[in-house]
Amino acid sequence: MARGKALDEDILTDSTYYILLTLVKPMHGYGVMQEVQELSQGEMIIGPASLYTIIKKLQNADLIQLMDSDEERRKTYSLTLKGKEILKKDIKRRITMVEHGKEALKYLEEESDHGEV
Repeated sequence: MARGKALDEDILTDSTYYILLTLVKPMHGYGVMQEVQELSQGEMIIGPASLYTIIKKLQNADLIQLMDSDEERRKTYSLTLKGKEILKKDIKRRITMVEHGKEALKYLEEESDHGEV
């Protein structure tokens, strides 16, 4: 699937998923980068250029919005109703994927315990 198509089909990339996950609570861009790295235990690091490119796409797709803020230097973003719905849908999709993965892993581990390769 082409990367640009993902949002059109309501499927989130890992980086987009993590960004939306952090925006469950309104947050500014730098906070999003820190939170993504913390949530993913360092597995996902999103730099400023990537972050703001994705933020622009998420705004255009009406998944996040810029909040009114007293601070001009820090832009705070939050999920829109559409963003919340898509995030919930994607969380459920990922939970199903993990359940399938657990079953496959169980099978693979049993197979290796019996000396099969």
